[in-house]
Amino acid sequence: MDAAQIIGKIRTRQAVSAAECRWFGKALAEQSGVSDAQAGAFAMAVAMEGLGADGRVGLTEGMRDSGEVLRWQLPGPVLDKHSTGGVGDPVSMVLAPALAVCGAYVPMVSGRGLGHTGGTLDKLEAIPGYNSSVPTSKLQHVVREVGCAIVGASGQVAPADRRLYAIRDVTATVDSIDLITASILAKKLAAGLQGLVLDVKTGNGAILQDAAQAKRLAYSLVEVASGAGCPTTALITDMSQPLATAAGNAVEIRAVMEALSGTGQKRLREVALALGAEVLGNNKQMSVDAEGAWNMLNNAITSGAAMERFCRMVAYMGGPTDFDQSWRFCLPEANIVREVLPLATGHIRAIDTRALGLAVVELGGGRRRETDKIDPSVGLSGFRRIGDAVNKTTPLAMVHAATEEGAAKAERAVRKAFQIGAAAVTPPELFVDRVAI
Repeated sequence: MDAAQIIGKIRTRQAVSAAECRWFGKALAEQSGVSDAQAGAFAMAVAMEGLGADGRVGLTEGMRDSGEVLRWQLPGPVLDKHSTGGVGDPVSMVLAPALAVCGAYVPMVSGRGLGHTGGTLDKLEAIPGYNSSVPTSKLQHVVREVGCAIVGASGQVAPADRRLYAIRDVTATVDSIDLITASILAKKLAAGLQGLVLDVKTGNGAILQDAAQAKRLAYSLVEVASGAGCPTTALITDMSQPLATAAGNAVEIRAVMEALSGTGQKRLREVALALGAEVLGNNKQMSVDAEGAWNMLNNAITSGAAMERFCRMVAYMGGPTDFDQSWRFCLPEANIVREVLPLATGHIRAIDTRALGLAVVELGGGRRRETDKIDPSVGLSGFRRIGDAVNKTTPLAMVHAATEEGAAKAERAVRKAFQIGAAAVTPPELFVDRVAI
């Protein structure tokens, strides 16, 4: 096939086949197949004109097949979840072990935080000794033995995506729904999945703040993943306030342990259970409907079995062997922990969730650039919720900071992020929509 011919067809709005896009996606992995100029022209043509449903599936499959694709021989289904990212969103660490308890196998390839959204790997690496950079053989071993493993992508997974993403970043094509879809799914489907659930966030703390745009992305992801042979559904969930009551790294691990121990984090558990019920109930191997799947997952958490499975995974990945007991004191703690008190009395009307995420970055708990190092101990915790009544003695949140200067700056940012009014308000719905094919 010819790269220039395919680009020309997209640019002039001619139908482009799945086979053509599949070839192009795989050829992106090598400059001998597609030059940088052609990759940039392709990205721009797709961003301007789109690929169509068949083209999106073909591009995703080609990018998936540009590197290593895992193959599994396990007694249960291989399932996963993907989130488009938000603030205070450690769902993966609650969901993966709960799914494992229910008989699924979860090879969860995750990423690091960049900008205002946190990264699952950064949170896990706040646990002393946890090593997310492991070879494929170790990932497969832990998944077989524990039922779940949360790791970073190896250099052999979807190399075409790394090249195309770098080109998108400098050609103003990052926001293309078609290219976002292929980028997300190429990496996920390379894990050899038999089922996937998507958590597409909307609201001021999400990447896609507009609900209509979030639904458009959700539909594209579900359509393409299903077209590539992986049964998939999506939930669109609210990110107009942090999901957990904490944002940061070690502070979110504490939230995960609270959720797994049943002592708090109700909203976090609700999202994990809903997503898990989707992916289990949508899998023919499990022979269970969504309600039955929800009950199985809820029992996995309330019985303590999911916590036990999470702590086994931590141990296999290099963390403490007694994390179920030691998590309360072995996680890094900030030098300064300070309450943020409101300056007014009333009800919380709205929260600038993106601003809270950026405050964590400013504290040193996130990245502006991929090369930035993070401080796992800093962050925010104890968030109040939209609709809560507060007075001048009610903390809006707790700041965990390395320095007095950082603490003071974060305190100002938190106060500014919370809008307080006299009238009571109704909290936003946690679940906005569901997308299935």
